[in-house]
Amino acid sequence: MDIAINGKPADITLETETTLGEILGGIAQWMRGSGHLLSGLRLDGELIGSASMGDVFSRELAGIRSIDILTSTRGELMAEALIAAGDFLKAYGEAPFTGQGRIREEWEKTPASGFLAGEDPDLAGGLAQTFRGNGLPLPQWEALIGERLRELADPLEEAVTMEQAVSGIARRLEDLPLDIQTGKDARAAETVSLFSALTEKIFRLICLFRERGLLSEPPASEGPSADEPAEAFTLALRELLAAYEAKDAVLVGDLAEYELAPRLLRLYAVLNSTRKILKEEE
Repeated sequence: MDIAINGKPADITLETETTLGEILGGIAQWMRGSGHLLSGLRLDGELIGSASMGDVFSRELAGIRSIDILTSTRGELMAEALIAAGDFLKAYGEAPFTGQGRIREEWEKTPASGFLAGEDPDLAGGLAQTFRGNGLPLPQWEALIGERLRELADPLEEAVTMEQAVSGIARRLEDLPLDIQTGKDARAAETVSLFSALTEKIFRLICLFRERGLLSEPPASEGPSADEPAEAFTLALRELLAAYEAKDAVLVGDLAEYELAPRLLRLYAVLNSTRKILKEEE
């Protein structure tokens, strides 16, 4: 039997495997460490898409002459899933009320829906709410999907465009306790919302940098690492949200000014250090 990965012969020796699923399980485990995911198969030249792979896992290897295992990066699959979600949202918005339920059911059966449920449950849950008529409006989804696609297409450029937003939110964090004390609840809530969205974006970009081999970790003496500030940041963020919900302006102030604002800047500095190193290497 000839076994290939993305059309290139693979040095894979069968031992006790008797079904296709046994081969694919081992390969999928190996691929997780390389940033790739299984996206399809060609069995004796016949293309088996991701939606149909579950149906062939139990197939006996006897009689199969060639297997070509198709892989994609997580970013590639995420982009495909986001584009599919955008297409379904557009169809949902244009459909009469009586046809929207059918579109929702079709979306739930797609590989894109399953992929997002596994890779980004919050995003998948938000889409599910919109397809049921009580989630984000379609224009907001269009903007969100566009932003995520820009991140995937060029994370370095996306990091450049958020520099002013990072410094602006850092300043607003320092003003957060005063906003709470003076009754500016709407501004305080907006600050927390913008801050959460911005930090999620930084984490996504750091993951993309690392996945593509772009992340340049500076020496400990010269700057922050990608992991240390992220871990400390997550803990401080949980404390801030608890203090904010309890209306504890003093604790909110201490956390915002002395913990989260400086940590936000240090976390963004990881992206900046990578950009500078790559620019010097050009």
